[in-house]
Amino acid sequence: MSANVERAVNAFKEQIDASTAAFFSSCVHCGLCAEACLFYLETGDPKYTPIHKLEPLRRVWWSSYTLFGRLASLIGLAPKVTDDLLKDWKELVYDSCSMCGRCSMVCPVGNDITGMIRKEREGMIAAGHAPDGLKGASSRAIKIGSPMGVTLKAVKAQIGHLEADTGMTIPVNVEGAEYLVLMSSMEIMNYPEYLEAIARIFEAAGASWTIASDAFEATNSGIQIGASDIARELVMRIVAAAERLKVKTVISPECGHAYTALRWEGPNLIGRPFPFKARHILEVLDEFRADGRLQTEGFEEDRLTFHDPCQIVRRGGVIDEPRRLIDMVAKDFVEMDDNGRYNWCCGAGGGVSAIEEAHDLKLTAFLKKKKQLDAVKPEKLMTACANCRIQLEEGMEETGMDIPVIGLTETLAEHLKTPETAKG
Repeated sequence: MSANVERAVNAFKEQIDASTAAFFSSCVHCGLCAEACLFYLETGDPKYTPIHKLEPLRRVWWSSYTLFGRLASLIGLAPKVTDDLLKDWKELVYDSCSMCGRCSMVCPVGNDITGMIRKEREGMIAAGHAPDGLKGASSRAIKIGSPMGVTLKAVKAQIGHLEADTGMTIPVNVEGAEYLVLMSSMEIMNYPEYLEAIARIFEAAGASWTIASDAFEATNSGIQIGASDIARELVMRIVAAAERLKVKTVISPECGHAYTALRWEGPNLIGRPFPFKARHILEVLDEFRADGRLQTEGFEEDRLTFHDPCQIVRRGGVIDEPRRLIDMVAKDFVEMDDNGRYNWCCGAGGGVSAIEEAHDLKLTAFLKKKKQLDAVKPEKLMTACANCRIQLEEGMEETGMDIPVIGLTETLAEHLKTPETAKG
C-alpha cells in the first residue's frame, strides 16, 4: 500500500461511523438516486450514479468493519483501494457531484448520499487526489482570505467607489452592530451591485450592520474540497470577527455553500455553539418584510421564474422566504417544474465551478435546467446564489438562450420604497 493510499484509507476510517455503516448496510441498490442526478440523466452514463461514486469508501467499510469483509481481507480476496482507483474516482467524487442533495432526498431508506460524498472527499484530499482548482482555492482562502484571491484592498476600493457614487457610508469594523454582513468573492468581483443593495435596504430598514476587515469572505472552500481542518479555520475566522465586533447576527450572502458551511456545519466544525445567530440574507430580508421594515413599490413587468439554489433551499430549508419576497416585486411569476425542494441543480455547486477539467461536464449538466426554462419561457431568471448565477449565465450563453439573470436582493433594492418616497 502506497503512502497516498494509506493516508486515504486512514481518512476514510476516521469518517466511518454508525451512520456510515447504516448507510451501506441499508442501501437496496434501487437506482432511484440515479434518476435524481442531473449528471447521470444528461450524460446517460451509469458511472455517474450517485451510489457508485462511493465505491472507495464502501470498500474500506466492507473490508475493515464487516465480518465477511474481514475474512475476505485475510485471504486476499477483498477489493482494494489503490492509487489508480482514487485517480479514476476523482472525476466522480468532484467533477460530477455538485453535492446538491437531490439523491439524498429521494432515497427510499433515508440515506444521506450527499453527506457520504462529503466524507469521501476527506479521503480524496488526504491522498492528494483533489482537483488542482479546489486546492488552489483553498490555499488562497487560507493565505489571502478569499478563494479567488480577492484582497481587503480590493474590497476597500469597491467600498470607496460605492460611497462616492451614492453618498452612503459603508460601515467597516463597527463594534456593537446588529448584523455582520459577509460577501462571496463572486459577488465582490462579478456582482458589486449586491453590496449597494445591502446598504440601501439596511439603511431604509434602520438596521445597524457592518463588514469585518478580517472576515469579509463567506465562501468556504474547505467544505467543497473535503478538508475539515480548512473548513474549521475559515469558519473560525468569521466567528472570531463576530465575537470581536459583538454582533447579534451573521448574514450569509447569496451563496449556497457559504450558508451550509456557516449555519449547518459551522458549530460542529468549531466544537461549540455560536454566540450569535447565523442567517441567510433572504431570511433576514423576509424578517424585515414581516416587520414592515422592507417596503417596495412598483413591479417587474417581465415574466419571471426563480432558480432555487440547492444548498439554500433543499439543504437549508429557505423555501418560502424567497417566494414571499418575490411577490413584493413580481406581477408575472411562474414556477418551474420540480421547484423548491425538488429543484434541479444548476450543475456548478460543490466546487464544480472551480474545476477546470469539469467545464464541459457542468455545461452538459446545465441542459437539465435548460429544459426547465424552455418549459416556462421566462423573460428573466431570478436566483439567490452568485455561483448559480454565473453557471446559469454561462450555460445560457453556451446554448443560445437570451434570458437575463438577476439577483433577488438587488431586485428588491431597485424597487425599494425609501422613507422619503413613503412620505410622498
